[in-house]
Amino acid sequence: MAVETIIDKVEACGQYKIIQVRTATITTEDGVEVSRTYHRHTVTPDISSSDLANESQEVQDLAASVHTDAIKTAYAEMLTEPK
Repeated sequence: MAVETIIDKVEACGQYKIIQVRTATITTEDGVEVSRTYHRHTVTPDISSSDLANESQEVQDLAASVHTDAIKTAYAEMLTEPK
């Protein structure tokens, strides 16, 4: 039995370009897939540079392109707005 984990979907969504990362864990037996499970996590514009460095290069590149200074500022303002 073999287990492989891959990032199978990365997308930026919404006004603040929240990055959604979906990871698939695929279990195979004799070359035949017997199960697949998914895990999803998000990367927000306020992610620290050290945490971003732990993400895949694909996620880092997307964050560099969509998490502009304007997006980061708008996201920070939204977090501090009274509910």
